[in-house]
Amino acid sequence: MTKTLLAEFTARKGAEDEVARLIRDYALKVREEAGNLAFDVYTKATDPRAYWIFEVYRDEDAFKAHLNAPYGAPFNAALIPLIEEDASVLTFLEEIDRT
Repeated sequence: MTKTLLAEFTARKGAEDEVARLIRDYALKVREEAGNLAFDVYTKATDPRAYWIFEVYRDEDAFKAHLNAPYGAPFNAALIPLIEEDASVLTFLEEIDRT
């Protein structure tokens, strides 16, 4: 079963360009992970500082591998002082039955 989540955060005023650079670089690395099926980065049309990242991993093991990737901790350490929240807000999703 896939592991799907939505990560949300808001760039602080004045940090927009640095956050955009960080998330673009990070997305390139995550998309190369063997178990990553999607890593789609969005901003709200009405608030370009508000980020929504839609993530899908092959399964729980692929998600755990993502969490343990060597570039994850440095990304989060660089991101945290640039966002309004204490960390990205994660919402885990479950797909409803399509039948």
